[in-house]
Amino acid sequence: MNRRHCAAAAITLVCALAVLAAPVPAMAAPVPEPSPTAPVTAPAKGQKTLEEVREEIDTLYRKAGAATDAYNLAEEQTKKQSGEIVKLAKAIADGQARIAGLKSQAGAQAREQYRNGGLPPGAQLVLSNDPRLFLDGVNQVRQGQQATKSVLTQLKRTQEDLETYTQDASINWTKLESNRVKQAKARKSINAQIAAAKKLESQLEKKEQARLLELEQQAASTAQAAWLSSGALKDINREASASGRQAIAFATAQIGKPYVWGAEGPGSYDCSGLTSQAWAAAKRPIPRTSQEQWRLLPRIAIRDMRPGDLIIYHSDASHVGMYVGDGAIVHAPRPGRDVTLTGAGSMAILGVVRPDK
Repeated sequence: MNRRHCAAAAITLVCALAVLAAPVPAMAAPVPEPSPTAPVTAPAKGQKTLEEVREEIDTLYRKAGAATDAYNLAEEQTKKQSGEIVKLAKAIADGQARIAGLKSQAGAQAREQYRNGGLPPGAQLVLSNDPRLFLDGVNQVRQGQQATKSVLTQLKRTQEDLETYTQDASINWTKLESNRVKQAKARKSINAQIAAAKKLESQLEKKEQARLLELEQQAASTAQAAWLSSGALKDINREASASGRQAIAFATAQIGKPYVWGAEGPGSYDCSGLTSQAWAAAKRPIPRTSQEQWRLLPRIAIRDMRPGDLIIYHSDASHVGMYVGDGAIVHAPRPGRDVTLTGAGSMAILGVVRPDK
């Protein structure tokens, strides 16, 4: 990233954070006034209010987010199983080649015995009249017996390994097919939820769509104000680690890029695609999905939070954003929205995890 780009990103970030971290009065936050250009009218009987529509759309996108997490996890597991199958296939091929070589070796020993008249080495020694030949023969017999035993032992062990590799490959193939089924189901659910949300929004008039966006922003602002007024930021004054600064620099550089479910960049991201790639850029690989990030990464109390930590949202851990300081996160919100800065308390916080603890 060149200096001009860094400076522009920094100015954008500072301005946004200044707004998000503005002091909140002790009194209750005022209810935002409806826009004068978009008056709220009472819905006809049986019709939903815009707020109800907003909540329904939000629910649909949250369900799509949860399905996206399931899809991403199944995809990650599919890649893992595919890799395991490739390794096992190579091991099976190597094992088959080794068995063929050992059988060839055993066959050569059998042919040598046949050329000696079919007599076993022990019988040939008994018939020898030369003491020196007898002693040499004893050593050769021992060596031959050891070699034969070694070949047979190796052959047996290789055959057992081959059977294990084959069984493992079968198990991994079953898992692979199971994950593909999960992916297909998740993909279907994602598309259905997004299509339903888009249909609801498309049925609104232009002024209603504009008002819907205002309601969405107001809901986020109200939640953020409540979070700030709770004193959540009172003890949060820690600085980012060196790795955290790298992760933040990557994440904030993606601001303005569209949300696309299942995307990991560079042109678009989903929520956990953004956070996992940001920490990968900081040389700290983390799990791909928000649910796995919540399950596997060290958890941190909110009061101990520092920039670079990940905030996990909703009771099902279906969303994640990166804390950048001063009460703000950078995240990829949902389909139809771009990577952006928003208040850390604008959604229901489940907890905080730290990738570099």
